[in-house]
Amino acid sequence: MPTKIQDLPVIPEEIWTKQKDAHEQKVDNLLGNHLKARSHHKKNPVMDFLFEYYAFRPSALRRWSPGINIPLQYRSPEQLPEVSELKTEDGVAYVDPSLFPKKRHSSLKWMLGLLEKSQAKRPSFGCFGMHEWAMVYKSDNIRHSQVPLRMDDDELTEFVESRPLRCTHFDAFRFFTPDARPLNRFELSREKFQDTEQPGCIHSNMDLYKWAFKLYPWINSSLILDAFELAVEARHVDMQASPYDLRDYGLEPIKIETEEGRKQYREHQEHIFEKSRPLRQRIIEEYRKLTEIIGI
Repeated sequence: MPTKIQDLPVIPEEIWTKQKDAHEQKVDNLLGNHLKARSHHKKNPVMDFLFEYYAFRPSALRRWSPGINIPLQYRSPEQLPEVSELKTEDGVAYVDPSLFPKKRHSSLKWMLGLLEKSQAKRPSFGCFGMHEWAMVYKSDNIRHSQVPLRMDDDELTEFVESRPLRCTHFDAFRFFTPDARPLNRFELSREKFQDTEQPGCIHSNMDLYKWAFKLYPWINSSLILDAFELAVEARHVDMQASPYDLRDYGLEPIKIETEEGRKQYREHQEHIFEKSRPLRQRIIEEYRKLTEIIGI
């Protein structure tokens, strides 16, 4: 791989500006209704989560970057992407590898290791979305208090205790209520995160969005947007299978308390897994490319 920017093919301005415009328009189409509702202080447990739990704002998602080692031809600086790591010289702009923070080297290697280990594992589909139920089990502090539950407290407690908890994702497990944590089959912790992640998990595949935007602007924004679209789909399934009644938001429940509902959930979970495999691999390749370019 060439290491000097002068050795790389330059993208003509008319090509990359079309890519940039198409990216911005796609984000506008995806988020228009959400941003309008948010401006009227309307809550949405699906979309709000993607911008509150994941600290990457709509404006950042809309901001286009070509990624590392992609030189852009330009005539006017005003046309260039709003990327502070962009270096310009002789009518060419590029994301400068030398500006990647050294303090992020160890986290970059950790995230790559996590993705590679997860990609290599056999997927598991036996959790049936019980993590959201474990987050409200025997709790007086419901996370989405503006949304009604589909069961009363006694019914919900009985259901959770009737099903095995098989969560493998620590960042979901850490929100379990104190009474629910001992019921989980697996012992999860931050230290064991890499060892317990597996690619069938709805939340693990939702997190591909996080691992993609962690590389902004060193990664092409189209890949971040692809990961975001998968995260939206995964979050919809996540909330449909939850104990919350979200029919007012257009989400019919996936009733995992029934055999038919568990079958439906697994079908969605397997579908998201199949979509995640090539996406995770693309993100892995971008991580590998970045580590090679910056020499770690």
